[in-house]
Amino acid sequence: MNIATILHDRTATHPQLPAIIDTDCHHSRIITFADLELAASRVCTLLRRCGLQPGDAVLVFYPMSAELYTALLALFRLGLVAIFLDPGAGRKHINQCCKLYPPKALIASHKAHLLRLVSPALRRIPLKFAIAFPVPGAISWHSARHLPPDPEIVRCSHDTPALLTFTSGSTGQPKAALRTHGFLLSQNRVLAQCLQPKPGEVELVTLPIFVLANLAAGMTSVIPKGDLRFPGAIAPSPIIAQIQTHKPSRILASPAFLERLAEYCLKRRLTLPSIEKIFSGGATVMPLAIAKWQQIAPQAEFTVVYGSTEAEPIARICDRDIKSEDITATLNGRGLLVGKPVSAIQLKIIRQQWGKPIISYTESEFANACLPPETVGEIVVSGNHVLPGYLYGYGNEETKFNVEGIPWHRTGDGGYLDLQGRLWLLGRCSAYIEDEYGILYPFAVEAVVQHYPNIRRCAIVSYRGRRILVVELNNPKSKINLTSLHQSLANTQIHAIKVCKKLPVDKRHNSKIDYPALLKLLQISR
Repeated sequence: MNIATILHDRTATHPQLPAIIDTDCHHSRIITFADLELAASRVCTLLRRCGLQPGDAVLVFYPMSAELYTALLALFRLGLVAIFLDPGAGRKHINQCCKLYPPKALIASHKAHLLRLVSPALRRIPLKFAIAFPVPGAISWHSARHLPPDPEIVRCSHDTPALLTFTSGSTGQPKAALRTHGFLLSQNRVLAQCLQPKPGEVELVTLPIFVLANLAAGMTSVIPKGDLRFPGAIAPSPIIAQIQTHKPSRILASPAFLERLAEYCLKRRLTLPSIEKIFSGGATVMPLAIAKWQQIAPQAEFTVVYGSTEAEPIARICDRDIKSEDITATLNGRGLLVGKPVSAIQLKIIRQQWGKPIISYTESEFANACLPPETVGEIVVSGNHVLPGYLYGYGNEETKFNVEGIPWHRTGDGGYLDLQGRLWLLGRCSAYIEDEYGILYPFAVEAVVQHYPNIRRCAIVSYRGRRILVVELNNPKSKINLTSLHQSLANTQIHAIKVCKKLPVDKRHNSKIDYPALLKLLQISR
């Protein structure tokens, strides 16, 4: 089945229901399911007439908007492969990605087309389309408005490629996550069970893949006004205005985005009475962050979703299931509770051996490798919505292994299952410290430190044989008692505490600490 079929079916049942609410030329815009279907079918006509065939790859550079999902639906309907990569990763990354899976077409904004000036790989793409403003050498996207709709949806098998995204491997070679139509359908079913979307509900959503799940469910997606590439720096005021105007009952966003909104609302004593459910994922969500939203939207249920690019979702937990003793455990360095694994996934804890390839296990060998409850190790997962491997196998050696032919994914996270079968995170395996003082998972201590007043972020690294805690304050005028903090962490053998103006974080979610970049920062400031 083509993934576009379930979206087409929603148009048949809810044609006039708003599918996407976004901002165009500073004005709010409402696109119904019928509008989206018609626009996508006209784009199909344009792409067909330009010679694109099923299986061809199309690189897309455009922010979250109605145009983005019009393009994506059209690509799915035609059996084309939609490629997404981070243009901010640099020219080398773009060229490497295009070499791995050469695109036949480029769909981009007029600003993104400027990348052609510095990227030979982009210039070599045969077909180019420009959304919004015209660009020399590119076909106008708006020309599709005058074309007849193409009603056909190409038939696809379970293994037909649909969506290709890139991440950086540990070696610097991009890893290509290729999702098939069958994979996307499996993922959609699991997300529907986990998030329980309902037709007619309205959700403010910042994570692109979840808009597809909303469209499949007949739910309205409000796309926040602002640059979602930098959720930790987004302006909250226009988004609060959107919430007050469109009154979404749900929010699905990264922790950094929610933190920006929370700070704004608490400072102005604003509440958001329309919000009934909040979902957050993509990075860790601390108890303090949940507590802030319990003040802003006390009627809302807050759910933490743990997952990754290769497996989304893995586990979930809502605030009512987080007990006071669980928070106490976090503050005692026991890690962060992320809930029970979703029913569609198999999750095990194996002996920590990150950095060493695992090729295969027999069932008995795997059983022996798996650790009992309350024992810390690597988190590994398997299931229909878990990516079985990367394109051409690049990256498989570090993150994949087989058990009697069944693929398993190494998340790269350390953690353990408690006696109730709940998953606790201890942070990235690559960040853990093993020295003369023993083994330390930095994240377990960072979760404690971030509960202290006036600390925005923190990170622990081993630098020149010493355990260093680096903290970023809420603002430059904030003050903390470093002596008291140091004393409270005596059992972790922290040698020094440094205050940093701004800790380096990941580009995508603006929440995860970039440990290699932090080490470089310490070298510079030495």
